Amino acid sequence: MASPLKSILATLLLLAIALPDCQAKSKPSLLGKQAIHHAIGRQANHIELPKRHKPKFRPGPWKKAHATFYEGGSGTFGGACNYKDVAGEGYGMNTVALSSVLFRNGQACGACFEIKCADSPQWCKLGQPSLFVTATDHCPPNPSLPNDNGGWCNVPREHFDIAKPVFSQLAGYKAGIIPIQYRRLPCKKQGGIRFTILGNPWFYQVIVWNVGGAGDVVSVQVKGDDKLKWTQMERDWGATWKTSAILHGESLSFRVRASDKRYSTSWHVTPKNWQFGQTYEGKNFK
Repeated sequence: MASPLKSILATLLLLAIALPDCQAKSKPSLLGKQAIHHAIGRQANHIELPKRHKPKFRPGPWKKAHATFYEGGSGTFGGACNYKDVAGEGYGMNTVALSSVLFRNGQACGACFEIKCADSPQWCKLGQPSLFVTATDHCPPNPSLPNDNGGWCNVPREHFDIAKPVFSQLAGYKAGIIPIQYRRLPCKKQGGIRFTILGNPWFYQVIVWNVGGAGDVVSVQVKGDDKLKWTQMERDWGATWKTSAILHGESLSFRVRASDKRYSTSWHVTPKNWQFGQTYEGKNFK
């Protein structure tokens, strides 16, 4: 009869022999791991994930403000946004200069609004018709005048200085200033986003206009077809963007981001031999 000590030693010896074999069977080899990884990878490459589209820009809530009118013409109503000819660029005379709070250093350029004369029976046109306008200019503050007596565009007032030719659709000119209701609207445009290229071989400017959807632009990137990778442009002023990256000699693509965080990418909108002063058409927001 074997002693208890010998039995324990024999059992431990058997476990020591069997344990490595169990581990080898339960743990896949490196080659096995790679095979599994590549199999999963091949399957993943064939899976078409649904694209997450941001919803289209929708009308905003109605708010209260005031409106006046100012003199000008097709070549001046686009002043602070650097639109050269509002009529020729499709905005018509239905344009407005915004107070600083609304203008936001040019970010509001291209935004569209619906305006109604409100709470002024003496001056409002019968039926309170709507006026649809695009932000193309800045109404500068006048600190020398009180906010409620001439300093209409002073901070923190939300104010609309409407192009005179269309102000009369809301009220008579004798009113001078009227209370209004306004809201943001999606911009409906014919054709694609336009890119007008200005500058020189060492400094480039691009005016971005005729933007649909939200209408206002918060980011512009440019890419060439050869050396130039996607490059962030900086807002120069209004609707004009700038960069010192070399754009000459490349077919250019542009990526535009609006305030509603939607993107529109226009691929190869220019030929390689594009010229300064020319306008090129890209893809618009739907």
